[in-house]
Amino acid sequence: MIHIFPCLSDNYGFLLHDPISRLTASIDSPDATEIDKQCTDHGYTLTHIFNTHHHFDHVGGNLELKQKHGLTIIGPKDDEARIPGIDVTYADGDIFKFGQFDIHMIATPGHTKGHCAYYIPKLASAFVGDTLFALGCGRLFEGSAAQMFDSIGKLRALPDATKIYCAHEYTLANGAFALSVDPHNEDLQAYMETAKDLRAQGQATIPTNIAREKSANPFVRAKNALEFATLRQAKDNF
Repeated sequence: MIHIFPCLSDNYGFLLHDPISRLTASIDSPDATEIDKQCTDHGYTLTHIFNTHHHFDHVGGNLELKQKHGLTIIGPKDDEARIPGIDVTYADGDIFKFGQFDIHMIATPGHTKGHCAYYIPKLASAFVGDTLFALGCGRLFEGSAAQMFDSIGKLRALPDATKIYCAHEYTLANGAFALSVDPHNEDLQAYMETAKDLRAQGQATIPTNIAREKSANPFVRAKNALEFATLRQAKDNF
């Protein structure tokens, strides 16, 4: 069971709950107070945090939540030195148990050097942090365009129906850029109309899914790292 909620200025928080084991994980910890509130509202006891990378809006609540709940913090081996309170690390391709779920860690460097995603086949879902966004992708703060192209390729290879839980509500801004470089894409046009309607109603535009991004997201549709790098530079200056 996945619960999504807005927090901070444009972040999303996610709770992954297993009703059988009663384990509950927060994917990242953007806002400790809101995460606690959401757990209380749903009758969950927070037992874990799965961190995708070290940026403050993803780890800012780690220590407060760990002190309060005595929970376990899981994160990528490549970023362990920069994730507060981390207890357990995994590397690319590792699979770990979380109640009834197998969690696959996928290394997705680019936005940061140690970024990762968490893929849950049983739920046909992936938590991708700031690597992939609806109609966009993360900025290259530490990694290269080639790394990010490869990382997005790993996500692109997931089954088309895989739901993608991105960490920010950037869809309309990303879509404006996407339309500027691919104005005749009818799938993209329809995607944007739906996104505008959702935002007008105060609803989230995520989760998206792999099939939707393959048809409309210019960064997912890029054919090679050079094309990807050109798009990313254009987006940075858009």
